[in-house]
Amino acid sequence: MTITRINPEALHATPGYHHVTVVEAGRTAYLAGQCPLGPDGTLVGADDIDAQVDQVVSNALAALAAVEAGPERVVRTVIYVVSDDGAVLAGVWRRLLASPLAPAFTTASTLVGVARLGFPGQLVELDITASLPG
Repeated sequence: MTITRINPEALHATPGYHHVTVVEAGRTAYLAGQCPLGPDGTLVGADDIDAQVDQVVSNALAALAAVEAGPERVVRTVIYVVSDDGAVLAGVWRRLLASPLAPAFTTASTLVGVARLGFPGQLVELDITASLPG
């Protein structure tokens, strides 16, 4: 199975992601939105966006491992952040790119500022699609 990432010349340069990701064949995993909840189901990092990003990364890596995939198998991400502040959004992006999940964000990625997420106090959520090996 081949994963090809493309940035067409007619589109703007990106800060690390690709505009198009093509998967030739194979199985696909659609992860539920990964939230900043610890193993006991409680919110990690109330009012601490960095702690929440770190928990989301940890949860996403665990979910990927459950289907025998790593961040390099990710073909699409959508990052939701409770903020309309460009500096906050950029900070989340930078923290994700500095995390062990960083290869996941070289693919087709979208970063969205939203008014609210599902759990009280939740500031970040990550939606992932991965292409699985054979």
